[in-house]
Amino acid sequence: MWKDKRVFVTGANGFLGSHLTKNLFKREAKVFALIYEPIKGSIFDEENQSNEVTVINGNVCNMSLMKKTLLDNKIEVVFHLAALIAIPYSYHSPDSYIDTNIKGTLNVIQAARDLNIERVLVTSTSEIYGTAQYVPIDEKHPKQPQSPYSASKIGSDCMADSFYRSFDMP
Repeated sequence: MWKDKRVFVTGANGFLGSHLTKNLFKREAKVFALIYEPIKGSIFDEENQSNEVTVINGNVCNMSLMKKTLLDNKIEVVFHLAALIAIPYSYHSPDSYIDTNIKGTLNVIQAARDLNIERVLVTSTSEIYGTAQYVPIDEKHPKQPQSPYSASKIGSDCMADSFYRSFDMP
């Protein structure tokens, strides 16, 4: 299914993003990986880089970069994992979490919609549910933003859901 599929992964140097990127490559996808900055020792560190994955340095907050990347690389599927995630910092700098997590998601899905990308997967976090009211937590559990980070991820989820409902965006 993934052989020769042109795939864009945002947040590719994060824990999940790096594993996803490696897995897609193993399945013979043509992977384009957006990273904000190289992490020493990661597969995206300049010392460890190979030609296996096309690395794009940048930020999801840059709408023109999102459109150019999707268009120039003929992207078919987007996995959007990019996010600011350090919860304690979200109390000190909530605006940067809104910019990256909500506006960044909007940029990715808007660019994908404008360019008729086949499918976009937007990742979330269990933090949107806050303290469990029942277990196991399922998707019917009430959302409880307990930090600016979790509020920004709820906003990101809602933005993605609105594009699905408003524009039939897969």
